[in-house]
Amino acid sequence: MEGITGSILLLCLISLTSANKSPSIDTEIYHVCEDTPIGAYAFTIHASDPENDRLTYKLTEANAVLFSVNENTGDVSVKRQLDRESTPSIELGVIVSDGSNDTPGTLLLVIDDANDNKPIFVKAEYDTEIAENAPIGTTLFKAEATEADTGSAFVIRYSIDEVTPSEGFNLFSIVPFTGEVKLNGNLNYTELSTFYRLKINATDGGGQCYYNVTNFQSSSVFSFVTVVDVPDLDPQFLGLPYIEKVVENSAVGTEVLKVTAMDQDIGVNDKIIYSIENSTVNGLFQISPNNGIISVLSPIDRESTGDTVTLIVKATESKPNIHGVEAKTTAHVQINIIDVNDEKPEFYKCRDSDDDLSCVRANNFAGEVFEHSLGAIPINMTVRDLDKVAHTKLTLEGPDKDVFSVEPQFTSSDSIVQLLVKQPQKLDFEEKQQMVLQVIAEDQETHSSPSTATVTIEIKDTNDNSPKFPQNTYKLQVAEHSPVGTIVANITAEDPDTMDQGNITYRLLPESILLYFDVEPQTGAVYVKNRTLLDREVRSLYSATLQAIDTDDKPGTTVLEITVTDINDQHPVINRDSYLEFVKEGGEFKLKIEATDADEPNTENSKIVFAIVPSKYSDNFTIDPDTGVLTNSGELDREALDPDMDGRIELNITATDKGTPPLSTMVKVIINVEDVNDNKPEFEASSYKFSVKEGVKGAFVGSVYAEDLDQTTDFNRISFRIIEGSFGSFIIRTFAEERGYRGNITVDPDIELDYESNRKHFKLRVEATDLEQKTAVKDVEVEVLDVNDERPEFKPPSPVVKVKENTTISEAIGNFTAQDKDGNHSLIYELESINCRCNGSLAPCDYVILEPTGEVRLNPEHVLDYELCDQVWVEAQVVDKHTEKGENNSVTTERMEIIIEDINDNAPEFIYSDSVYVVVSESASKGTSVAGVTATDRDSGVNKQIEFKVTSVLFENTMNQTTTQRMLFEAVTTQQRDVYVGIIQTTEVLDLELKGKYLVTVSATDTGDLSTNTVLEIFTVDKSYKVVLRFVSTQAEVEKNLGTIIRALTAATKAAVEVVSIGPDSSEETRAGGSIMEAYFVYSNGSALASNEVEKMLSDPEHFPVLGQLGLTYIGQSSVQSPEVDPLQYILLGIVGGLVIVMAVLTTSLVCTRRNYRRKLKAAKAMNSASMVTSDNQKGGAVVPGTNKYTMEGANPVLNLNFDTAMVLDLDEECSDVDKVSLNSLDYSDDIAMSEKNSQPTMNMILEEEEDNELPDYIEPLGAALAQQGQKKGSNNVHMGFTNPAFSTTDL
Repeated sequence: MEGITGSILLLCLISLTSANKSPSIDTEIYHVCEDTPIGAYAFTIHASDPENDRLTYKLTEANAVLFSVNENTGDVSVKRQLDRESTPSIELGVIVSDGSNDTPGTLLLVIDDANDNKPIFVKAEYDTEIAENAPIGTTLFKAEATEADTGSAFVIRYSIDEVTPSEGFNLFSIVPFTGEVKLNGNLNYTELSTFYRLKINATDGGGQCYYNVTNFQSSSVFSFVTVVDVPDLDPQFLGLPYIEKVVENSAVGTEVLKVTAMDQDIGVNDKIIYSIENSTVNGLFQISPNNGIISVLSPIDRESTGDTVTLIVKATESKPNIHGVEAKTTAHVQINIIDVNDEKPEFYKCRDSDDDLSCVRANNFAGEVFEHSLGAIPINMTVRDLDKVAHTKLTLEGPDKDVFSVEPQFTSSDSIVQLLVKQPQKLDFEEKQQMVLQVIAEDQETHSSPSTATVTIEIKDTNDNSPKFPQNTYKLQVAEHSPVGTIVANITAEDPDTMDQGNITYRLLPESILLYFDVEPQTGAVYVKNRTLLDREVRSLYSATLQAIDTDDKPGTTVLEITVTDINDQHPVINRDSYLEFVKEGGEFKLKIEATDADEPNTENSKIVFAIVPSKYSDNFTIDPDTGVLTNSGELDREALDPDMDGRIELNITATDKGTPPLSTMVKVIINVEDVNDNKPEFEASSYKFSVKEGVKGAFVGSVYAEDLDQTTDFNRISFRIIEGSFGSFIIRTFAEERGYRGNITVDPDIELDYESNRKHFKLRVEATDLEQKTAVKDVEVEVLDVNDERPEFKPPSPVVKVKENTTISEAIGNFTAQDKDGNHSLIYELESINCRCNGSLAPCDYVILEPTGEVRLNPEHVLDYELCDQVWVEAQVVDKHTEKGENNSVTTERMEIIIEDINDNAPEFIYSDSVYVVVSESASKGTSVAGVTATDRDSGVNKQIEFKVTSVLFENTMNQTTTQRMLFEAVTTQQRDVYVGIIQTTEVLDLELKGKYLVTVSATDTGDLSTNTVLEIFTVDKSYKVVLRFVSTQAEVEKNLGTIIRALTAATKAAVEVVSIGPDSSEETRAGGSIMEAYFVYSNGSALASNEVEKMLSDPEHFPVLGQLGLTYIGQSSVQSPEVDPLQYILLGIVGGLVIVMAVLTTSLVCTRRNYRRKLKAAKAMNSASMVTSDNQKGGAVVPGTNKYTMEGANPVLNLNFDTAMVLDLDEECSDVDKVSLNSLDYSDDIAMSEKNSQPTMNMILEEEEDNELPDYIEPLGAALAQQGQKKGSNNVHMGFTNPAFSTTDL
């Protein structure tokens, strides 16, 4: 027993001293892009060895042909082309060896999509038919394509690439994401194409994987759209216009022509029915309803129907159109009637009636002709042959046919017939007053049935005799100056022509006699025409010719001798037209008047008597009636005369004959009484008083008037002057008036009177002097008046006016005040400008109104708004309406400042932000800022202060279910200039299990309790998204480089990194010192990255080297837990070890013999390990710290002795390599998937090749790979990481 116990202790000692742990595969799931090129890097197998032995890698199983691995680095590259669509995931066998132990494993390779498939249309073609009247928006068909790729590439967008013909491109449209092809325009089977070929394109959403270029795939399919014709068009006649001819009298049934119509709806081609809609002559033609042949229906007479018959034919489709009405059309058919000579010529009388020529058949015609005349005789005769082409001959018959000829003699159409006079000498009214003859019309072709018409010609008389007076000379007398119209004599002439009976007219010749006499044209009465010119004293005898004229202007004459007898018609003639005489006042006057009379001398008619016509001054004179001597009868005084007469006396002297009745002549005698200076000037008024305004140079003061009664300017001309009292301030100018003179007193042009001076009153003495220095003097008082000549001016500046916004008062809010030094003034205020300060700058506005009184009021059309404008400047000008001199406005304008005061009339306004707020529940403790709001208030001062408050908190989970939460958040108000910021902070720790978003209602309230609410969406990131990062660096080093690490992680993931904890790594693998960082990777849109996604991004060759330099070695989902080690086990093992050392020597031989087979395996493993190292390492120290040395000779792994492996271990050179491979178990940790229902991971067993078949204490967690392979998108399984302890077993 003692020997057995010693052997067991020795075996335990050997096991403890020679144990070598197997390497572990750290990661079993990898992502590989399916478009990774052959030979390109795919991924690196992550494995580790507890002793940090050098590892080698080898691929196994069936899928090993797809990849190749670098046995030293574990870099796997693609060997054959991958296809995700056929194999979405691949299980790849791998063996990782540290030289002593081999760890087999199965990697799950998830093949990522690379968008390498084109969309495939469900149908090979999408041919369809559509009616041409289909409304816009009609769906023709739905193109549908499938896409084998995933992700964004799965989204297919449809488009129409081309339409044939190209003119139809705009007729169709396609819904991009549904593929519905719709009608986008109106179709037309007739005018547009009857079919369209559409090329439909399906393009996926694009994707990328290995290459950093988005790849889009597309495919096309054709659709033939056939347009189906519908009966929507009327039929159409072909071969227009329709013109045909037919001979008159054609037999009934004779075909004339055929009309053809077709249905414009070619695809329908309905049957056409023909009919006659209308005809200019009814009943002549008929049409076949089936074939459109037009034929003769009844006998045709061109002479009654005319040359042309027009038909309106109608073509009607047999079926109604799409509107339920007949589809029809009409066309005009012109049928020309061919004439046949079947009519004889006839005579007609024609007359115009309502612009139409109306003719009736007649046989009797009449005409008139003057005797002895030539030319045509109109008889209103028309010859007509109703045939279209006539050959008519006209001749004359009767006893008087030789006197006339007929025109035309031949005609081929309707002609007007006239008779022409051939022998005018036979037309003698005195011999024959009427002639009768016949006109014969005959058809030259048929010579049958001529027509005869009787024509009666009336011969009219002509004027062929002249008038004749009974006497050749008539002696007549008339008194001179006989009244106009006095008949001197009645003389008439005779004419035998009938037309001249009572139609003879008379006139006097020559024309010069017409000044004195004239004759009545119709009666021949000679009468006095001008009483005045008939003057015996001028001419006593007149000779004239009296002429008689008949209706044909044939004259007859006789001579008239007219003697003028005397009457008293001559007035006495004074030998001068007027008399002008001069006499000084007080002197003697004498003048003789002489006159003659032109009437017959020595008769009463020529004797003269003189007299003075009574007048105003006629009593001062006398005249001798026989001699005509005129003298004054008293003293002449000029001043006693009318001044207007200017000393002029006018007398009228008459000279009268003694005839019956007596005639007289008057002459004017003008006597100028010459003036002498016998008067002095006299002022009109006893005194004068004037006023004048100050300050006006040359101002008019007033006028004084004076008169000198002398009536000539030599004696009554007056000049004025100021002889005292002027003080050089006034001047006077003299002006002549209608009576007397005016002296205008004015201010000296160089002097300005000043009311404010001491001289407000002047007393002037004005002198009036005539030319002979006779004078008169008067006093003139002048008062100086005040003048409004001062400019108004504003009083001291107006106070600042303050008015609150939104004020609507009608009273004045302010006043402008001005003053004027003048006593008489009227001030008004005029607006110069109104400017408002809006947004810091001045601009014109009209918020206020300036009244003329200076009051400033609010404009009722506008409301003051402090938020728009906070200040108003009103600039005004004051004007004196009564200003008489100088400027009437103030020198400067005045400005009034109106300050608009703010009131709290605006609620706070949140500033829109497109930020997405995310909170990591785990990292959010009390006071953690998770969101922010900003708001402003358009009010000012205290009115714009804002306070934020969280009023409610709701939570909406991923199922859109909302629950009410406690006040998990609060708002902290801060201010940044004019913007208030509300920082939303947590009030307690958030629930880590909630998935969804918080709906946080935040209110912004100003000091006036005006508030506005907004709702913030704060997305949660639960603990399932927590990622564990393992670093070889210490916790202090990680914390020191935290900023650099976060920037590197952000650059790799493009996400915000939220670090929740940093602590030491307590796992067994990193006892030398390491750290664990727990973090969340969150995007701005609220989404977060899972650990596998982070792992994929951080493994990118572009970023992993940087992170590796920062010490990153592991990416997982939970902290790596080191297995708890019981210290008691190590104490017991220590005791056992001590005992084993004591017994080591005794048991050496026994162990060597009994475990020969095991030694052979150890030697094989040693040889295998030795072959994997370089020669330098073979001769040096231990390859792996704490293990035996291995050399090419093959050392004993237990005793470290050199021996011949080929001899001792019975191994030859042909031995299989498999014998040299260690089958030690694998120690590793990796991620596996763990379902919610079963928290225990699925484990696979790797059995140790021992003699016994005992199960190992640890089962490998390969369930992650299997779970990942079968996991579907959208799964809610939580990804978790596990660290699995491993035992290193060495065969004894």
